[in-house]
Amino acid sequence: MSSESVAPTPEPRKSDAAERRRAEILEQSARLFDRSGYNKTSMNDIAEAVGVRKPTLYHYFDTKDEILYWLHEEFINTLLTQQEARIAERVPADLMVFEIMADILALMQTHKGHVRTYFENHRELPERHRTTSHEKRDRYRRMLEDAIAQGTKEGTFRHVDPGLTALAIFGMVNWAYQWYEIDGTRSPRDIATVFADLVLNGLTASPPRA
Repeated sequence: MSSESVAPTPEPRKSDAAERRRAEILEQSARLFDRSGYNKTSMNDIAEAVGVRKPTLYHYFDTKDEILYWLHEEFINTLLTQQEARIAERVPADLMVFEIMADILALMQTHKGHVRTYFENHRELPERHRTTSHEKRDRYRRMLEDAIAQGTKEGTFRHVDPGLTALAIFGMVNWAYQWYEIDGTRSPRDIATVFADLVLNGLTASPPRA
């Protein structure tokens, strides 16, 4: 055996452990909010699901409203980061519209509770957080509007109202969490492909060739 001493594996920093616990609380909260609803879930329920005492839970989050806010933040920040990367890469407009739809649908598979909470409980956000959350929501909507306007400018899309078209797309995609089945036969990207075809090509059949 070598006489050289082997350095022991360093223990995780407390901050790392705290971040993992915080993430676990958010994950379990999202699951409970999805199953029982935000208003019917108590801090006691969350503490029990995480396996900690209620006073310990308050060490990480002061209120249930604060948990709600951070679930909103995780959801919208994920979408913003993905879209910002495409803008930087100058992704074509039609692909950008498809990927925006695919991003939201993908979160319905990986973050189901976040999705439901974001779309159903934004009105319950504390006043101090509501402005920030709404600004990010509006910023993401404008990203889709800009992609539509870009496609029109490049000649990929016909002339449409970018704002109204963006709302129509979000209306179709955002509601999918009501019926999407994680174990279903279609993946999020499969569904996004169908949605994108409807949006980009419409329902009108091509005219018959002469």
